[in-house]
Amino acid sequence: MALDIIPDIATLRARLKTAPSIAFVPTMGNLHAGHIHLVKLAKQHAQCVVVSIFVNPLQFGANEDLASYPRTLAEDCEKLQAAGADIVFTPSVTEMYPTVQTMRVTPPPIANELCGAARPGHFDGVATVVLKLFNIVQPQVALFGKKDYQQLFIIRELVHQFNLPIDIIAGDTQREDSGLALSSRNGYLSSAQKLEAQRLYRTLNMIVDNVQKGHHDYVAIEAQSSQYLTQLGWIVDYISIRSAATLLPASATDTELVVLAAARQGNTRLIDNIEFTRSFAST
Repeated sequence: MALDIIPDIATLRARLKTAPSIAFVPTMGNLHAGHIHLVKLAKQHAQCVVVSIFVNPLQFGANEDLASYPRTLAEDCEKLQAAGADIVFTPSVTEMYPTVQTMRVTPPPIANELCGAARPGHFDGVATVVLKLFNIVQPQVALFGKKDYQQLFIIRELVHQFNLPIDIIAGDTQREDSGLALSSRNGYLSSAQKLEAQRLYRTLNMIVDNVQKGHHDYVAIEAQSSQYLTQLGWIVDYISIRSAATLLPASATDTELVVLAAARQGNTRLIDNIEFTRSFAST
């Protein structure tokens, strides 16, 4: 079955009127195996799979890579056709924002921590465009990757607090053999930077190992790990051990944890995380 490429809202809504069930995968394009994993997962949950490709200006800061963000629509559509997607929605900026978007979704305070601390307003832009896309597509199921763990958390809150009839399904982070999390921004890395980038995931695994061995001074572990990467030339935004349930800093009683990190190799900002259940080994 041919992939339908639809650039406008009216045509998409007309096409979806007869769809018995819809699974939705929102993306910014430049698709990799992580996105395709979500598309294949979506096919297990609905008869019609819609993928959006839209580089959303609201979520980029003044000095971020909006203009240079890779746009690879032809290659993306080939991948989506092969993966079995039914529709790709490719709106222009004026289609999504026909007037200045003065009404925005304000996420909860957690949006100002972690990635939000370094990217003020980022999650306002994410939440606003996702709500608009949900209203346009009206899926029963939507899929997001766990690599953007804070984003996933905020989208789940969006759905919960606005009573949206959508099931959010999280796809596991897809990785290269080295452990490096797949990301559209990995293409910015030089060969040497990509080799060094593997260290971020290894560092997170070392943190998990330390916690499981009974070292529960999380602030000290975070500081030591950050210092380790900094000495190797990384620019560290944060390394943080959090409650997986609330994303608040982990306490001594939390057992379901996630360690998250954001750090730069050159000008390329990488994010990653590991979820784990804390054991209660003695120190």
